[in-house]
Amino acid sequence: MTKPEGMTNDRMPLWRQPCRLRSLVSQATRLPLQFIRHSCFVIFAVAILMLIAQMCSTALAQAQSPTVIGRWNMEIAFADGSKRALRFDAQDGGKGTLLVLDPRLKVWGPGKPSEAKWTREDQNSVTFTGPVEFMLGNVGRDAGTLMFKGKFETADVISGEVEFAPLVGERPSKHGTFKATRSN
Repeated sequence: MTKPEGMTNDRMPLWRQPCRLRSLVSQATRLPLQFIRHSCFVIFAVAILMLIAQMCSTALAQAQSPTVIGRWNMEIAFADGSKRALRFDAQDGGKGTLLVLDPRLKVWGPGKPSEAKWTREDQNSVTFTGPVEFMLGNVGRDAGTLMFKGKFETADVISGEVEFAPLVGERPSKHGTFKATRSN
């Protein structure tokens, strides 16, 4: 009989005792697994709390209506295919200015802003109105009143419908769509 065979389990070195070795290995692996399981729970709980906080802050931000005040670059597309560009500067008290942006105006001098007005229908809807003069060819001008009715897509984008009512002649109004983007 060899020396290890005659020894009892309590006298044998640990690495030679299969039962104790398995229990030590299982204890050694159980502790890290418990730590990992606990860590996953903590990470999951923190992720849920962060998601809830983000949703609450988004709801508060959406509850505040976006402001109209500021400079807006407006692009108009009329039903007849013509396109126009304007700049709307909205100020406090429902006041503002409209400026036609047309490269042909450089020949005749810079465009002059006209007084405009804006109103809020509700938290999401806004109306702009004001007189403008669009260039017709090289020498003519088409004077009329623009009326924009739009809704906020985001705090920096408004889109909707536009109507141009000519001031001169018995012509019908022109209808189209517009998109206004806040300028920084």
